[in-house]
Amino acid sequence: MTDFDESPPGRLDGALDEAAAAIERGETVVYPTETVYGLGADATNAEAVERVFETKGRNRDKPLSIGVPSIAVAQRHTQPSERSLRFMRAFLPGPVTVVVERDPALPDAVTAGRDRVGVRIPDHDVALALFERVAPTPVTATSANRSGAPSAVRVADLDPDLRDSVGAVIDAGEAPGGGSTVVDPERNVVHRRGAMGDAIVAWLADETGTEPDVEG
Repeated sequence: MTDFDESPPGRLDGALDEAAAAIERGETVVYPTETVYGLGADATNAEAVERVFETKGRNRDKPLSIGVPSIAVAQRHTQPSERSLRFMRAFLPGPVTVVVERDPALPDAVTAGRDRVGVRIPDHDVALALFERVAPTPVTATSANRSGAPSAVRVADLDPDLRDSVGAVIDAGEAPGGGSTVVDPERNVVHRRGAMGDAIVAWLADETGTEPDVEG
């Protein structure tokens, strides 16, 4: 495992290259986002996805989201409706997970066999730079913590066993914390209300003419 501290741009470029190489080898990595630190792996590689579940101790019936650098890359792995595309253009990049129809080529392990998948385009330069380096491969987007444990906002918060098991850790300093809002625009459902929740609910109500179903 390689750690990279918050540092000048030249060193950060090297950190990103090393993390991208780890993802390409099928390993897991820890990377920063505009909410918390995430645990990434090649979301098209079923074995790499399995490593994410093992590292987190996560139940296989709980789906993972995918992280990509742009809507164009997202469309290579998903089949969003026109409404979902309008929503994505309005709110991404940002602390939002947009649930859309998956492409059948994504491994069932990512979505726990479901026909929909969450898409993240973080509003964070380091995360986007990592995703650009491995594009068009999507990266798993899930918090870098053992399931049930608090999310990490600093590398120092990482579970020691988790930290030792990954191929690279990119340290970009303290993350803001909080969680993304999880929303299915086509079905007018907010699965989890987090950052930008009020604006998202208002957009959906205006777009559909009905108040969205807010589950949490």
